[in-house]
Amino acid sequence: MVDIDWSKLGFSYMATRSHIRYTWKKGQWDEGVLVNDPNITMSIAAGCLHYGQECFEGMKVFRQKDGKVVAFRPDRNAERMQRTARKTVMPPVPTEMFLDALQRVVKDNIDYVPPYGTGCSMYVRPLLIGTGPQIGVAPSDEYTFIMMVMPMGDYYKGGIKPVRAIIFDEYDRAAPQGMGDVKVGGNYAASLYAHKKAHDMGFPVELYLDAKTHSYVEEFATSNFLGFKKDGTFVTVKSSSVLPSVTNLSLQQLAADLGHKVEIREVPYTELKDFVEVGACGTAVVVTPVCAIHRNDEVIEISDENECGPLMRKLHDAVQDIQFGRAPDTHNWCYEIK
Repeated sequence: MVDIDWSKLGFSYMATRSHIRYTWKKGQWDEGVLVNDPNITMSIAAGCLHYGQECFEGMKVFRQKDGKVVAFRPDRNAERMQRTARKTVMPPVPTEMFLDALQRVVKDNIDYVPPYGTGCSMYVRPLLIGTGPQIGVAPSDEYTFIMMVMPMGDYYKGGIKPVRAIIFDEYDRAAPQGMGDVKVGGNYAASLYAHKKAHDMGFPVELYLDAKTHSYVEEFATSNFLGFKKDGTFVTVKSSSVLPSVTNLSLQQLAADLGHKVEIREVPYTELKDFVEVGACGTAVVVTPVCAIHRNDEVIEISDENECGPLMRKLHDAVQDIQFGRAPDTHNWCYEIK
């Protein structure tokens, strides 16, 4: 067994026993191999380095109450990565191969899956990159698919904490009809400057409006927007520039299961004041409550800054209870590592 103080884990990289690596050449993927060296060698002319031919995913593996080890909805991550690959002209990773990689790499690193009761999980990062040399602007002729794993701490040590968000009108995350709806590194590179500026000003997260008019809500820096209206309606954003979140999809279903009306639609900025709870949702956090949103001299106060609202907490706990095996998995979202 590995010697890890689970109580001190955060959300950061940790080298584990191995990652799994597949290579695409001459129109087909190889069988994949487990690799112990956490480094990769590639051509200095690799397509991912020059023209950004890369995409990635993020998902989690949990040790459940009964001892089973499960991944949460990995088939959805496989489908999303396939869509991203097609948009970036890379060979999609078939779902069967994606799940094979998951089984093999988690089993080889099984002692890095945190024990039940620690609140920790194993984070899984699939990565697809163009590794063939390519100086002209064109797709690569060789690709590498990697799946790496690492233990990850409980994001909310001491309980869920509401945060304040800020809107910068001078920065956009993604262009209309651009790449905002797929998980490519360029979207995150575009947000780094604004994200650092927000942190320097004391805001943990920034909220982006639509790049064309700055009139509609799009998403938080790395998370989808969701909120509850006074009548209990669950609202999330519909936009071609927003990455479809697997967590958001799950929260929509759970909200409906709990009797809430679910709306997926455009959300005008002027409507923010009408929400009684707002959250940022994603793999790492499930949901982070947002108690206030700042924009220039305007501050929209939404909820109590000292405690998570009851609806956000209910959704957060409902997801976690399924992931950790404390509640029935009625939608068959948990994929067992045999």
